[in-house]
Amino acid sequence: MTSSTASTRNGGLLETPFSMGATAVAAVTALLSVFIAWTGYNDGVFPVIGYQLDILTGAVALVFGLGIAIVALTAAAYMEPGFGE
Repeated sequence: MTSSTASTRNGGLLETPFSMGATAVAAVTALLSVFIAWTGYNDGVFPVIGYQLDILTGAVALVFGLGIAIVALTAAAYMEPGFGE
């Protein structure tokens, strides 16, 4: 094995600044998408902009937001350290 492959470490969700940021983005996105889905389920109004949400809009926001959260968590877990380390 070369020294570059022998010295790689396993990434974690809270080990580097990038992984911490990506984990925070995933958590905020997941919570926001669940909130929008719940608001759409109740036929509510989005608090900031006043947009009327229905169940279809809430379901689309839930799927889209959870997709972004999964991608961010995957990046946080498997992204290798950059050139600076």
